[in-house]
Amino acid sequence: MEAIGDGKLSDGIDAPVWQFWKRRRFIVVLMAFLGFTNLYTMRINLSVAIVAMTENRTVLLDDGSVEHEQSFDWSSSEQGHVLSSFFYGYLLTQIPGGYLSDKLGGNNVLGAGIGLTAILTLFMPLAAHGGIGWLIGLRVLQGMCEGVAFPCMHNVWSKWAPPFERSRMVMCSFAGVFVGTILAMMVSGILATALNWESIFYVFGAIGCLWCVAWFLVVSRSPEQDRFITSSEKEYILKSIGRIEGDSRKIKHPWKAIFTSKPVIAATVSNFAENWSFYFLLTQLPTFLKEAMHFEVQTTGFIAALPYAAMGLSLGIAGYLADWFQVKGILTTTQVRRNFNCIAFVAQTVFMILGVVILEPIPTIICITIAVAMGSLAWCGYAVNSLDLSPKSAGVLMGISNSAGTIAGICSPIVTGYITTEGTDEEWQLVFYIAAVIYLVGLFVYWFWASGELQPWSIEMQEMAAKEKDLSQNRAAYDNKVSE
Repeated sequence: MEAIGDGKLSDGIDAPVWQFWKRRRFIVVLMAFLGFTNLYTMRINLSVAIVAMTENRTVLLDDGSVEHEQSFDWSSSEQGHVLSSFFYGYLLTQIPGGYLSDKLGGNNVLGAGIGLTAILTLFMPLAAHGGIGWLIGLRVLQGMCEGVAFPCMHNVWSKWAPPFERSRMVMCSFAGVFVGTILAMMVSGILATALNWESIFYVFGAIGCLWCVAWFLVVSRSPEQDRFITSSEKEYILKSIGRIEGDSRKIKHPWKAIFTSKPVIAATVSNFAENWSFYFLLTQLPTFLKEAMHFEVQTTGFIAALPYAAMGLSLGIAGYLADWFQVKGILTTTQVRRNFNCIAFVAQTVFMILGVVILEPIPTIICITIAVAMGSLAWCGYAVNSLDLSPKSAGVLMGISNSAGTIAGICSPIVTGYITTEGTDEEWQLVFYIAAVIYLVGLFVYWFWASGELQPWSIEMQEMAAKEKDLSQNRAAYDNKVSE
């Protein structure tokens, strides 16, 4: 039988790790991966569809004459409002999503959020034909539905992920972010060309609905509530995370301690720093490749997908390495989080600057690809960190952290747009230099304030203190009774 995790506990399943279907917690990872894939196809598809929705098409009339038409005559500023409206809704539900996951179950809120996003995606063509206001309103609602995803997923992992498997499980599920991004970029263009722009929303929306049904059928709130998990695997998970079966006490979050906690602030600042560049490149990389690298428009989409393909592939490797260093006792949890996060920020700073200093097509693309791929190490730091600090508050902590990342996602494209008005090399270099400076700020804050330890204010520590107090009082009462 293969030992799992820290080598001391075994999940009792006589099968190698690669046979993931024999372990329920790995089935949860697979379903989460597919969920984030669907989530990002429905988030990114409009970025591609809006090109087809507003392009001038040549139409040959019956009388042989030619005229030009477009589905929607939206200005560039109107298109910008449509694309950015998603993030306003996304920001609203980060912390509430973490709070609701405690009350209703992370799996339930996550499934409902992605399911509603899928249904709203099916109505996107109708909203667009109804007017730009309807489309913006629908995108805000989509953002609100998707905003619960990351906080709720952390709530799920707080119940399903043993500490020494935590990094790889979280990273493998988050790889769906980049698979979904690439699929949306590539498949949306094919659908728009082969069928029409409406088909983009119908296809991705329908797939999202199918995933939602499968998620509710397969994934349970916790191992205790899973009908198909073996008793040995359930016992292994519960012992690994220090959870008592049947413990359903209400969770009261120490809000003041959370918002003033240095490790929480460190993770939040790092989330902002990483997402500043992530969203800047996600929205502006095709434009940068066209204006600064002078690529043809039809090739920029495929080239822009390369960095995200690299990061998607590297997430699993980074997660495995983070767990391996802990299992082998080479690094503590704090050292893993700090070193992985800060090494990533150093590398991203260097390659960002190097890429725009060289400013030659192939070397610059290589540098940007390496910089984005190194983000997988950073995700093994701040993105997993909430589960270390307080597992029972992990959803709320991720909501706080991801709120900062969402603000970066709103601000970064706007700042870039103001700077690159002429599209000159100097303007683009300034944009990359700003991203490098933000990485350095995140580096210093995380290095000095980060922690991978259970925090004194965490609910778990409070419960342990209460148990020790009760034990001490019981012992004192017993001693008094004996002395009498």
